[in-house]
Amino acid sequence: MVVLAATAIAHPGPVSQDELWRGYFSTHYSGVQRALASRLFSNSGVRQRHAAVNPTIEDVSRWSTAQRMQRYLTEAMPLGKSAVADALDAAGVRAADIGLFAVCSCTGYVTPGLDILLARDLGMAPDTHRLFIGHMGCYAALPGIGAVTDFVQAHGRPAVLLCLELTSLHVQPPTADPEQIIAHALFSDAAAAAVVLPSGPGYEVLEVAAVTDVTTADMMTWDVTDLGFRMGLSQHVPDVLDGYVADLVDGLLVRQGMSRAEVDGWAVHPGGPRILDVVRDRLELSAEALAPSRQVLAEHGNCSSPTVLMIVDSMRAARPRHVLAMAFGPGLTLYATLLRAGG
Repeated sequence: MVVLAATAIAHPGPVSQDELWRGYFSTHYSGVQRALASRLFSNSGVRQRHAAVNPTIEDVSRWSTAQRMQRYLTEAMPLGKSAVADALDAAGVRAADIGLFAVCSCTGYVTPGLDILLARDLGMAPDTHRLFIGHMGCYAALPGIGAVTDFVQAHGRPAVLLCLELTSLHVQPPTADPEQIIAHALFSDAAAAAVVLPSGPGYEVLEVAAVTDVTTADMMTWDVTDLGFRMGLSQHVPDVLDGYVADLVDGLLVRQGMSRAEVDGWAVHPGGPRILDVVRDRLELSAEALAPSRQVLAEHGNCSSPTVLMIVDSMRAARPRHVLAMAFGPGLTLYATLLRAGG
C-alpha cells in the first residue's frame, strides 16, 4: 500500500488582485486592451496571488529569457527547500532516507537543476534517484505522483515530489491578445511538496489515469521566447474538457469498484472559473464539492503544477475518505488520481 503521507506548501509574498491591477496592469495596458483586461481581472475568481517578483515593484516584462532564468534559480531555491523540508518533517522522514526526488516545473530551467541543488542542500544521500519533469504545465503533479508511486512500489523506499512554479517571471509586454491577458489575470507562484511512503498513515494512491486529445494540441501552449515564456490559451479549452472529463472519471471509478457518490473530496485544478463550472455540470457535482478548488483559486490564484496538491493539502483537516484529484494542461491532457484515506 503506497501512501501519500504528507504535503507541504510554500509561497512567496502575497499581493492582492486589486493591488496588481491598480499598481501595474492598469497602466501596462491601454485603450481597448485596458478595458478588456479590467473585465478579465474582475471575473478571474482570484482575490489574492503570490509573486516572487512583484510587478508593482519590479517590471520584468522586457527582461530577456536569460535574465528570467537567472532569477528563477535565486527565487526557487529557498521556496523549494521550505516546501520539501516541511513535508519531510510532517512525514517524519529524514532527507537522507529518500530514494527518489522528483521535481516538476515549467517556468524555469537551470543545470545543475533544482533536483540536484536541493538534494545537496537538504542532505539527501548520493545514491538518491532524481527525476526532472519539465514543461508539462498545470497537470504535472499527477503524473509526478504516478512516477514516485511506481518508484516506491518497486523499490520500497520513500520518495518526494516537488512542484514549483514562478509564473511571475513571465509577465509579457502589453498585447491585445486576450489569451495572454487571461494568463496575466490568473497565474501565481507556489511550491508544493509531497512525501510518498511504502506504508503507514496517509492517503493510499489507488490509481492515476489520463487521456490526451492530440487533435486539440494547439489550444494550450507555453512557448519559449526571447522575452520569457508565453502562454496560448484558447477559449475553447473548457469545451474540450467537457467532452472527456466524465468518461475519464467514471472509468477510473468503475475500475476501483466505486461511483461518483462515494467520492467525498474533489480536488479539481482551477484553470479558471469556467473550467470549474464545466466539471461541476458534467459530473453533476454540488457547489460545495468544488468549494475547496474555488477557495484555492481565490486565495492563491492558479499556481500551475502545485495547485492540485494545494487543494489536497487544504482538505486534510476535513479528512475526506476518498479524494479524486484532477488537473488539465497542454495536449490537451486530462489527469485524474484517486486517493483513499487509511492508516
